[in-house]
Amino acid sequence: MTAIKPIASPDPSQAWIARLYRSLGSESGTPVRARHVVERFKEAGFPEDDPRLRSTLLNFRQAPPDEVLTAESFAGKIAADEMSMVQRALSGALVIPDFQGFGEHVRAMFEECREERSGQVASYIPQLARVNEEKYALGLCTISGQQLSLGDDQDHYCVQSTCKPINYAVARDLADRDTVHHHVGREPSGRSFNELMLNPQGLPHNPMINAGAIMCSSLINPQTPLADRFDFIMDKWQQLAGGRRPAFDNAVYLSEKATADRNFALAYFMRENNAFPPDTNLAETLDFYFQCCSMTVDVRQMAVIAATLANGGICPVTNQRVLRSETVKDCLSLMYSCGMYDFSGEYAFTVGIPAKSGVSGALMLVVPGVCGIAIWSPRLDRCGNSVRGVSFSQKLVKKFAFHSYANMVEDHSLINPTVSEVVRTADASGYLCAAAANGDLSELRRLIATGADISRSDYDGRTALHLAACEGQVEAARLLIGAGCALQPRDRWGNTPLDDAKREKRYDIVALLRSEALDKRNAAPKKRVARAV
Repeated sequence: MTAIKPIASPDPSQAWIARLYRSLGSESGTPVRARHVVERFKEAGFPEDDPRLRSTLLNFRQAPPDEVLTAESFAGKIAADEMSMVQRALSGALVIPDFQGFGEHVRAMFEECREERSGQVASYIPQLARVNEEKYALGLCTISGQQLSLGDDQDHYCVQSTCKPINYAVARDLADRDTVHHHVGREPSGRSFNELMLNPQGLPHNPMINAGAIMCSSLINPQTPLADRFDFIMDKWQQLAGGRRPAFDNAVYLSEKATADRNFALAYFMRENNAFPPDTNLAETLDFYFQCCSMTVDVRQMAVIAATLANGGICPVTNQRVLRSETVKDCLSLMYSCGMYDFSGEYAFTVGIPAKSGVSGALMLVVPGVCGIAIWSPRLDRCGNSVRGVSFSQKLVKKFAFHSYANMVEDHSLINPTVSEVVRTADASGYLCAAAANGDLSELRRLIATGADISRSDYDGRTALHLAACEGQVEAARLLIGAGCALQPRDRWGNTPLDDAKREKRYDIVALLRSEALDKRNAAPKKRVARAV
């Protein structure tokens, strides 16, 4: 059994420990037990093997599940060097505060997409053609390290072209931007990923197609023996994945190498155009590229890798900087414009998330500043992208405000999961009430223009019109009424805005509300009374 890390006993009188302990209690007064704490960590999205909470989780799991915790015993199980993470985890100070609710939405979309059975598995690499086409998995990791995985989440699959952004990022970290892009372009090609063509400068169009990925492979420690180069890239993947090392599928490697005539042709074509750095060993470069494509991961590993990119190069589960932030910015820019083969432009337009697909059915999505997502489903569309993966990502941006430009449009049907529903609701009503109370007409007009529900009430049932009435803000009241605000909403004490205006002796508001109510009654259609014949 793993040894429990020695901990310092924190002072339970510390305010934050007392608050956390009280937050674990139930409304029925049930005592706080060890299992309640473990459940809270799980609900927040932290797996049992999270390295940032390893000792604390072990302490609570090894305690009898029904052990009643006092504030002192609760504090005593928190590892001293994990206090900050415990506080963030249990107080909801994470990028997605309601991870459980978010996960339910993701699970529902995942199951919806399971019904999509169009497409075919890749057949040009024999080993890939033998994969069970029904396999389906999803992994998700936020920049706070919250994790979720669904379906065949423990099955390994070949990374294939999802290695391309990693190889580019590693090459960029080893050299500056100009050095790398002296050998590879950064424009979409508009052609097939393995097209035998170069840009007008005689370079591969970008790092996300085969020619560009081969070029990036040539830039990674070219003077080092091939075995060491591959160990180096495996180490880098392990760091990106939070410590879990990828595996290697030798059968796929041999299969890919045996059917790589087009890739050999691309390499010789680039050498003919002097695209490679001097003294590039073409055979070793191609071998290295095939090896990179033949690494295997599961969706949980790939989700952490995607989250590392979403986090600017810092792995969220180890807090280790793996890539420079400037490197990640360039990498995500290329994924956004070139990552989905011939479908890249359409995908950028409709989904708007940096992504990279692979012919194994792999798809890696990066939502900058929020999370990384990995999907694996082997059936491919005509462009070589996972059918279920594309379908899921399309549903994702219809549910959540994840499109890169979603914040430019006031679409209240989209959920921003980085803000809890309670806060979203409170903010909307709070802004309206504050603007009405202060007579801030420009802010009220802005809120009305964005489609805010102007009849929304706060926790006391008071609307913006209640506040305008109380404070005698005649023009604000007139604006709200003109925009369709309800005239007679009742707060928790049964008072309408007219009642508030009378109580506060706001006679201008009283006159306005009575006049509007009268006009409304007069405008109401009269019921026709049938005359007896």
